[in-house]
Amino acid sequence: MKSTSTDYHIPGKLTLVLPTHNEEDNIGIVAGAALETLPEYAPDFEILIVNDGSRDHTAAIIDALQANDDRIVAIHHQVNQGYGGALKSGFTASTGDFVMFMDADRQFDVRDISLLAPFVNLFDTVAGFRMERSDPIHRRINAEIFNLSVRMLFGVHMRDLDCAFKIFRGDQIRGLALTSSGALINAEIQAKLRRQGATMVQVGVPHHPRVAGQATGGDINVILRAMRETVSLWIRMHRYQPPADASSPRPYYPMGDVMIAAGTLATAAVVGKLRRR
Repeated sequence: MKSTSTDYHIPGKLTLVLPTHNEEDNIGIVAGAALETLPEYAPDFEILIVNDGSRDHTAAIIDALQANDDRIVAIHHQVNQGYGGALKSGFTASTGDFVMFMDADRQFDVRDISLLAPFVNLFDTVAGFRMERSDPIHRRINAEIFNLSVRMLFGVHMRDLDCAFKIFRGDQIRGLALTSSGALINAEIQAKLRRQGATMVQVGVPHHPRVAGQATGGDINVILRAMRETVSLWIRMHRYQPPADASSPRPYYPMGDVMIAAGTLATAAVVGKLRRR
């Protein structure tokens, strides 16, 4: 049974970040649902819609939404900066005590904030996971491989790392100095929060089939860029130091180095055998 809004109010201002790219058929519906739902859980809120270089009518739609309601803020990227770039712009512009992000493709329902709200005052991060993912099988396989890689390299153990339905403490997410511009943004967020000793709870949420627009996460170029960014993030995390005010800072996760070394040695051994044939 879902919790009712009267049971759980978010204690402070909430920022909802909606990264958007070519979502002209979806963004108006998503924003309307958010305007209707959020007052029940966070009477003080803002909705930041980040138009990431859309080539359809998304920009005009969100400008109209902003003109009609001052709780909506339109942020425009003239050139596509990637999913991570859109989230970074939203996080930087946010002013909420808590910051939530959700994709604007209608595969999540903002009303399911009722499932996360009971935990926002108990944990630093409330991370949704898709109870039954409504995506093609190849995207689900890619996601499982990616989750396993992040677990081994960064010590981040999550059921659904890339689930786009999460709430963070505002001061923490704004203080992360994120660098990833693409799909690796969730891995970077969680790797750095882990080093800070941030607390997290994972909550199951429904996931719905896409009914309009076109997904880009399964594009081969997106996947290849995510692979390159994974190695780059692994290198950068060697230098990362949690902030001085981190509650329970953790040391660097060394198993990632072990996995990289083992993979390098295994690859060298295979190449050596092939050359001797």
